[in-house]
Amino acid sequence: MVTGHGPRRRGAGVRRTGTGRRGVVACAALAALTVGAAGCTVQPAGADGAGGPPVRVDLPGRTPSAPASGAPDEDRGPSGAGAPPTSRTPRVLWSRGDSGRDVRELQARLRQVAWIFHGPTGTYDEPTVEAVRGFQGKRGLPRTGVTDSTTWQRLVAMTREPGRWELYLMGGQPADAPDARCRTGRVLCISKSSRTLRWMIDGRTVSTMAVRFGSEYTPTREGVFSVYWKSRHHVSTLYDSPMPYAMFFSGGQAVHFSADFAARGYAGASHGCVNVRDEGAVARLYGQVRNGDKVVVHW
Repeated sequence: MVTGHGPRRRGAGVRRTGTGRRGVVACAALAALTVGAAGCTVQPAGADGAGGPPVRVDLPGRTPSAPASGAPDEDRGPSGAGAPPTSRTPRVLWSRGDSGRDVRELQARLRQVAWIFHGPTGTYDEPTVEAVRGFQGKRGLPRTGVTDSTTWQRLVAMTREPGRWELYLMGGQPADAPDARCRTGRVLCISKSSRTLRWMIDGRTVSTMAVRFGSEYTPTREGVFSVYWKSRHHVSTLYDSPMPYAMFFSGGQAVHFSADFAARGYAGASHGCVNVRDEGAVARLYGQVRNGDKVVVHW
């Protein structure tokens, strides 16, 4: 088989241009010298007359052979169709009106970088739209307010994966399974690990709500108690602070609404009471609970 150049003869298909470059040797001439070849390789001249990289020329009627194993096919794009790659619009992940655990994580991560200060709520609301829009604008991304794959990747790169506590920071975590002591009778079943209160009657959960406890210096006592006094408009004589809808269960410790909890969330702590942040929820609870009802505070 003849590969490369044979002897140069005048009239053998070599043509010159005004620049002095060599032309391409006609494959028809080489085909007569090539036995069983699927194509031929010629070497065009560079600007200085030196040979350039080999160029493959396929013979008529032949199917081009595939590139050698492991060799790059430079003529093909990602699709193999020979077209250059095109830019794609980032995929939309979440937008206004969506809800769920993923939206809650989005909000928790936005909170880490100080673009959102409420929640997480798990609902893609207007404050979330504005937070995403601000985050995007700060980083030169289109200010759509919609979380697409590009926005999400940037946010993930700047934040850490939120834990269970961060995901349910403001709204209260999912309530733990009821303690065994809560499964009979009328019980305020209060979990310190999930920071929730279950109001239960004969093993059935009537309502749940987020709660806050005392600090390490004024801890909320654990154990089994009972409601011994209710005071709708109570004011603490020790701390001179309002304790509306107070349901006392252990000394001066009570379940009651806390305006501070509603305003600051878990940034603060009680003096030992079980604080409720949802005033409407604790008002309904206050109307249902009776003196003598059991209170279980547990981990």
